[in-house]
Amino acid sequence: MVYETNNETVDDALERVFAGERLDRTDGIALLAQPVEALAEAGAAVRDHFGDGTVDACSIVNAKAGNCAEDCGFCAQSVHFDTGIDTYGFLGPEKILEAAKRAERDGAQRFGIVVAEKGVSKANRPEEWAEVLEAIRLVREECELEVDASLGILTEEEAAILADEGINHYNHNIETSPQYFPEVVNTHSFEDRVRTLETAKEAGMDLCAGVILGMGETPTDRVDAAIALQDIGISSLPVNVLNPVAGTPMAEQGADITTEKIVKTVAVYKLLHPESRVRLTGGREVNLDPDEQHLPLEAGADGLLTGDYLTTEGQSPGDDIEIIERAGLEPNMDANEFDPEAVKARREGGETSAETTASTGTEPSDD
Repeated sequence: MVYETNNETVDDALERVFAGERLDRTDGIALLAQPVEALAEAGAAVRDHFGDGTVDACSIVNAKAGNCAEDCGFCAQSVHFDTGIDTYGFLGPEKILEAAKRAERDGAQRFGIVVAEKGVSKANRPEEWAEVLEAIRLVREECELEVDASLGILTEEEAAILADEGINHYNHNIETSPQYFPEVVNTHSFEDRVRTLETAKEAGMDLCAGVILGMGETPTDRVDAAIALQDIGISSLPVNVLNPVAGTPMAEQGADITTEKIVKTVAVYKLLHPESRVRLTGGREVNLDPDEQHLPLEAGADGLLTGDYLTTEGQSPGDDIEIIERAGLEPNMDANEFDPEAVKARREGGETSAETTASTGTEPSDD
């Protein structure tokens, strides 16, 4: 396939991607320095070549909120920071099923059960572990959704059980590059996160792992994070943009990112991960104007996290469908066939995702 953007660096990279070559760190750094117009064209060309022209929507439930012992500097759920969020224990299988049914109605193809803690422990909290498994079973039995999970660090035994229960993707974001990670988190290491991803993959689960942009990282850090994800092997790459939550260390600096940098990063990520879904997730509504949210989709993104996030509100699924359509794409319906017009009509009737979710809120889509 021949596609030209009239930018030599971008066109060379495109030719190699279409030929099946994996781009490396040097390529990524060179590409990120190119004009946004050429990169957006290239990202879209890669998506069109390897994808199906659809945007895959996922939704999450914050199944256990707050009091997390980790000190991730962006996270409102850390016990180290006074953020004033509502905290609660595990919601229970029935409430999680209710959230899944709402996600199904709103057009999600996959549903993620997220728990805010270092790791759901089968050994230390067997009752909670049993409830997690029951929730997975209920959602799989009663909904036309792929079930994903973000439960923190896993043992080999726990990963094997989750795989046997039918978890499709395991989410465990790496957040940023290996070298910048200590500026964001001190209570665990980048290597800890990689080990959990490897454990989940070895058990048979697909991987959803991504980043948060705008935390003070350099362009090279953004590339290095994508290269680390190449080495791990992922099928979904969520791109969060920092939504600074009052009380967290990251709130003092604010999000250090522009629309152009977001679009360029998305396009380069698609070139570095041509066969993975590059998914727009937390913080996009805060960092992109409503008339800009389609731009990353036009630059190669082919996934969204729709509805609310973990501790902050998102926008309505109906708005997300309109953004998908504005980018000239269609919602994915592989797992869950739904009526996009009905989803948009519910929004127009005044019903929002925030009014129908079970205490779910938002910062970046993470564990």
